This record gives sequence, structure tokens and C-alpha cells, in this order.
Amino acid sequence: MIRAVNVKNSFVHGNNTLPQRCEQMNSRRYLYRENRYKRSHITPYAINLVQRRNPWVVIWWSTALPGLGHMLLGQPFKGLILLLWEILANMKSSLNTAIFYSFTGNFDLAREIADISWLTSYAGAYIFIIWDSYRLAVESNRVAKMAERERPSLQFMKMNSHGHNFLKQFNPRLTAIWSAFMPGLGHLSLQRSLTGFTLLVSWVSITMLSHMYNAIQLTCTGSFSKASDVLNLQWFLFLPSIFVFAIYGSYVDAVEINKLYQAEQRSYLVDNYQNPAFNMPV
Repeated sequence: MIRAVNVKNSFVHGNNTLPQRCEQMNSRRYLYRENRYKRSHITPYAINLVQRRNPWVVIWWSTALPGLGHMLLGQPFKGLILLLWEILANMKSSLNTAIFYSFTGNFDLAREIADISWLTSYAGAYIFIIWDSYRLAVESNRVAKMAERERPSLQFMKMNSHGHNFLKQFNPRLTAIWSAFMPGLGHLSLQRSLTGFTLLVSWVSITMLSHMYNAIQLTCTGSFSKASDVLNLQWFLFLPSIFVFAIYGSYVDAVEINKLYQAEQRSYLVDNYQNPAFNMPV
């Protein structure tokens, strides 16, 4: 009898009563759910988010220029490393020039220029990069789907002594126009800082090394033979992929950030202003 009373008192007056234990378990479960899946991360310098991507589109960009597919998936640092490897291996193997000569029918010249040792190393890494981008796209889609179901809390603003950043709506067409003027500017306007700086520095560096602007000037003045002599094809063939990706990537990122902004606003209004007894219409 005394033992039963003590057990009863332990549930009622103890430090860890049954209701408190249930509350703690629910609290831990809630926190675990909130922290397991995240849709975005904001710093004073950048915005990154988990979003659904078509794996075949990601494969296309990894095929066009390794590293771009990973940047599209929100992994700019890994994309930067792969892009640097692509430029190094491509330059050492003279792949771009060999491709150009192959398409123009100069197969013997293409074989003479290509470095087989570097091409062999390049091929293995190239296949891995394509496979890895596809795998990451599929896994990111699963995580994005679960994050949408879990509905974790979304950050709206981040600030420190060096700067501030917050969610806002963008005009996707305007960001694409900025990217068309200079690749990287559209991503910088979206606070996709590392991707933006990578594209901007790559574009400026490669245009200088390829002498593209000099070739354009000579073409405009009618000196076509001089323009073809000045233009460095090995460097120049990197530029189309960077240019088109900058426009496409900034546009789709602006669309996704707008969706994230709307989701954060909707969550805030529901949590703070909507009556809990309100029944949503079907």
C-alpha cells in the first residue's frame, strides 16, 4: 500500500511526472522533426535552398561543362572544384580544339593535337561527374519532397556586423537579363554569391584569354581573317556553356526563391494570424 502511494506521488509530485515526460518527448520529437529537413539556409552573404530539379536537365549541364550541374543543385563549392578540373584537363588535352577540328572534318589534325594521356584521365572523371550529378539530383528531389511534407520553419532574415540578407521576391526575367549582360550578375543579384563569383570570374578570365572582344571588334570592322587568327578556339569554346547556363540558372533560381518567399509568408501568417478553428475550404 505504501509502495503504491509512493508510485502515485512520483507521477504527481516528482521531478519527472508522466505529463512532463510526455511533453518532453513531444518537444524532442517536434525539434527533431524541425531540424531533420531544411528547405533553405540564409547567411548575410548567400541564400541556398533544396529544390526539385529534373535529373536529365542536370545531366545536360554536367555534360555541357562539368561543374555546372552541381552548381544548379546548390553545391557551388563542389561545382567550382569540378569546373577547375574541367578547364585544366581540357587545356592539357587540347580537347576543345580537337572537337572543333573533328566537326570541320580535319580528323588527322584533331588526332595530332589531342593528348591521349590527359584524354584518358579526363574521360573517367567526366563520366563520374555526370553520374554524380544525376545521383545528387535524385536524392535532392527526395529530400525536397520530404521537406515540403515536414514543413520546417523557414528563415526570413540573417544579419551580422558585415551585412544582412533576407528573403524577397525577384523578377526572373530581370535576373536573366543581367546574366545576359555579364554572366554571374544575375546570380549575385539573387545572393547566390559563390556561384555568381565563379561565373563572373570565369567569364572575364576566359574572354580575355580567348581574345573574344578583339575578335568581335575585328569582325565588326570587316577584318574576318584577322578575327579568326586572333581568336583562341581552345579558350573560346568554354564560353557558350557558361553564357547559356548563367541565363538559365539565374532564371530558375529566381523562380524557386520566389516560391520559398511565398511559403515563408504563408507559414508566418498562418501561425500568427489565422484562427486555429478555421476550416480550410476544399
